[in-house]
Amino acid sequence: MDSSEAAKNALEFVLEAKKNERLVIFCDDVRADVGEAFRRGTESLGLRTTYVLFKTSQTIFRTEIPPEHMPLLTTERPDIYVNLLTGTREETPFRIKLIHAEAGKHQTRLAHCPGITMDMLTEGALALTIAQHRQMQASADRLMKKLDGVVRIELTTPAGTDLTFSVENREFFTDTKIDWKTLKWMNLPTGEVIVAPVENSLEGTLVCDVAVGGIGPLKEPVTLAVKDGRVRETRSADATVKKRVDTSLATDTMASVVGEFAFGINPKARLIEEFLETEKIKGTVHIAFGDNTDFPSGQNNSANHMDFLMSKPTVKAYRKDGTPLDVLKDGVYRNKLQ
Repeated sequence: MDSSEAAKNALEFVLEAKKNERLVIFCDDVRADVGEAFRRGTESLGLRTTYVLFKTSQTIFRTEIPPEHMPLLTTERPDIYVNLLTGTREETPFRIKLIHAEAGKHQTRLAHCPGITMDMLTEGALALTIAQHRQMQASADRLMKKLDGVVRIELTTPAGTDLTFSVENREFFTDTKIDWKTLKWMNLPTGEVIVAPVENSLEGTLVCDVAVGGIGPLKEPVTLAVKDGRVRETRSADATVKKRVDTSLATDTMASVVGEFAFGINPKARLIEEFLETEKIKGTVHIAFGDNTDFPSGQNNSANHMDFLMSKPTVKAYRKDGTPLDVLKDGVYRNKLQ
């Protein structure tokens, strides 16, 4: 697919961009090809676009928003922001600060894309036609309707994951389209149905056998022992990965507390180096620890957020009266949920 067409489709059918609206694109200099595709995509939509290139470094990691760009986040706010950034794990706190500045007041639409690459637009999870966007949005709606009223979830995988957690009074939502009531920010590419678990409810063992956010695909699994919602122990035969996971989970007091559970529903998502696309693979699930304050009812205010993706999950959900719902069986959606 032509990259500018893919960008245009996402702007129009996910963010619902309209002619004469103002758009600000924040783009890392190493993602300038992607930024140019989005800039071209805005032209046919008639958007008034401000294009900002951020300087990056392979050895110096950003912690603060460049002060010269603060007017675009305060007095000169647009209708829409698009962040086309690298997905470097060490810059997660910087990206969270940027998100909060852009979307904290829920007045501006935001597409946040840490780790986006050109081939996501041409071959991968963003290379979607108008019809494919609509089909995925319909799939998300069906899944959320089925999950409405669920209070507890059980999750197992062949790799050894065995978890339970509460989602009582927590609303499932999707990143496949803008929610005009909340103006919740989203990632591009899209392809998730998401919830903020009750923060002290996650119990059991999580075996991540696919990929970790900010690290990428794994050669060896990462095992997390979780009690009362918090990671108590980590194990992996890959000492380098274990150290990076431990560092992230120690960012602050809440970094090791559960923040997210999500279903992947994008049929074009692939297992690639960038977690931004991998986490949307249809039939996978992931759990994240850390910040979820921008999720419905989320109460985890960490400066960090780290995701752990699992393959072939079996997911059972339960309503308050104990009625079960089979959602996934070995990575396949049940009961025409997709």
